[in-house]
Amino acid sequence: MPIHVPNIRSRRARRGTAATELAVCLPIVLVLIVGTIEACSMVYLKQSLSVAAYEGVRVSVSPNGDATAVTTAANRILTARNVISPTITVSPANFANQPAGTWVSVHVTAPANANSIISGFFYDAIVVDGQATMMKEF
Repeated sequence: MPIHVPNIRSRRARRGTAATELAVCLPIVLVLIVGTIEACSMVYLKQSLSVAAYEGVRVSVSPNGDATAVTTAANRILTARNVISPTITVSPANFANQPAGTWVSVHVTAPANANSIISGFFYDAIVVDGQATMMKEF
């Protein structure tokens, strides 16, 4: 049975093919990876803000809830999740004096570029927010 010896000419012709394929595909793969990481970072930020708003509004509808307790509860979550430059807004502002049956909302926002892994690249002027609303029962 004859042994097949690869043609030296065909091996030389394919020598630069792998390097060319890498040069074409690597930038595309890197952009996809960085974009996926940034998107996951923004989903994490959105969830962090929603959880902080929920914890804040949960404190606000308790019998002894006040604005300081709401801010403290929301900031505890935001600090634990390393959210940078958050803003916490409670509506109505004087909810402690409101009667039972009043809806209380907590709105938490943070700039996306300050909380991005690659700041100023994908999410330059976007503000991410989270909101929760509950009815005061006491």
